[in-house]
Amino acid sequence: MKKILVSGLINIETNVSVGDFPVSYSPIEYAFDKVSLDISGVAYNVTNALHTLGNEIVPVSLIGKDVFGNLIRENLGKISGSTENLFQELNSTCTSVILFDNQGKRKIYCDLKDIQSRILPLEKIKNAAASCDGLVICNINFNDELIKNARTFGKPVFTDVHVLSDVHDSYNKRFLEHADVVFLNDEGLPCSPEDFLKAMYSEYKNKVIVLGQGAKGALLFDGQTQEFHFVKSVYTRPVVNTVGAGDALFSCFVHYYLKGLSPYECLKKAVVFASYKIGESGGAKGFISESNLDKLIENV
Repeated sequence: MKKILVSGLINIETNVSVGDFPVSYSPIEYAFDKVSLDISGVAYNVTNALHTLGNEIVPVSLIGKDVFGNLIRENLGKISGSTENLFQELNSTCTSVILFDNQGKRKIYCDLKDIQSRILPLEKIKNAAASCDGLVICNINFNDELIKNARTFGKPVFTDVHVLSDVHDSYNKRFLEHADVVFLNDEGLPCSPEDFLKAMYSEYKNKVIVLGQGAKGALLFDGQTQEFHFVKSVYTRPVVNTVGAGDALFSCFVHYYLKGLSPYECLKKAVVFASYKIGESGGAKGFISESNLDKLIENV
C-alpha cells in the first residue's frame, strides 16, 4: 500500500442521459433512471480510483461552506479516514452537469464558482505532502504553490493537464515544469501526437508523458529510454458513459508506477482499468480492485 496525496477539484456532478445529440427542445421530459447526482471532480475521481486499487489517500481540496461541502467531507472521511486537508472556504461547492448520449459522446458544463481566484498556501499542506510516497497535483489554480515546490519533497510528482494545444501554454507551464509524469489527451493537438510529445519532452524533460487517445488507446513517451509505446484500447464491457475515463487511466498508471512497474507495463494495465470504468455512469464510479483487475486482464 502506498500513501498518495491527491490535490485538486472536488465538485458535485449531475449526469443526464439524453439519448442522442443534438438535444431537441421540450419544456419538460420525464427521464426515469437517466439522471444521477454524486460527488466527482478530478481529485475525487482519482482519490476513489486509487483507494479502490488499495492505496491510502490524503485528499486536498477547497470545498464549499454548504451542505454539499459537508457531504464531500463526510464521504471522504469514510474513504481516506482523514479530512484535515479539505478546506471549506468557498461560499458554494463547485458543480458540473454532464449530458451524454448512447454513443458515449458528452457535453460538460463546469461551474468553478470563485475557486480559480484562490491559492492554497503551501504551509497548510507541506506536512501532509512530506508524509506521502507520491504527489498527484491536478492543474487547478489553488495548487500553484504546491506544484512550484513539489520536487522539494523528493517524491514522484504526477499531473494531468487534460487539453493542451501549445507546449508553452502559460496556464499549464508550472505543472509541466515540475511534474515527473504528465498526462494529457489528444483533443486540439496542432501537429502529430508524436511530434507534440517530442516537443513537450524537449521543453520540460518529464520522465513520462502519456497521451490519451480515447477509443484508439494511449500513446506513451518514455523520457529515460527515448521510446514511444502505443497501447490499443480493449473491450471489457459495453460503454455507458466515457466521463472520467482519462482520470481512471491516469489513476491506474500512478498506482502501478509507484509499485515500480515500467511505464509501458503501467499503461497496459491502465488501459484495461479505464475500459472497465466507462461501463458505468459517473466520473467516480466503475472502478475495480487490483485483484479483480488482474483477473480481468487475464481474460482480455
